[in-house]
Amino acid sequence: MDTHTLLWWLDGDEHLSIIVRRWIETDEHRILISAASAWEIATKVRIGKLPGAQAVAANFHACVINQAFTPLDITVDHPLRAGSLPGPHRDPFDRMLIAQAQALNIPLISNEHLFDHYGIQRIW
Repeated sequence: MDTHTLLWWLDGDEHLSIIVRRWIETDEHRILISAASAWEIATKVRIGKLPGAQAVAANFHACVINQAFTPLDITVDHPLRAGSLPGPHRDPFDRMLIAQAQALNIPLISNEHLFDHYGIQRIW
């Protein structure tokens, strides 16, 4: 799940599609939350781009576990893959999510259309 999707889920935001809501709510799906999302939220809270996410940044691990999501660590392969990705997307956090989705051959829950350029399955 990408970072904005996670924040929208935690906030009960209506930005989430019905497909995504059902996907997350279905017990048969294991929802992975990347350490890159923790990094992104903490960074954006610090620089003032996500002032409403201070509680999530302060309690990230608890937020993930309380939702029955699974934390996904960043391995050495992931940043090497992210740094080598071609194409139009320049955001380092999103590139890490793309690299992890590619490396693990898993879908990424996101509304971000630029992810489609990277040969991963995107759920929205």
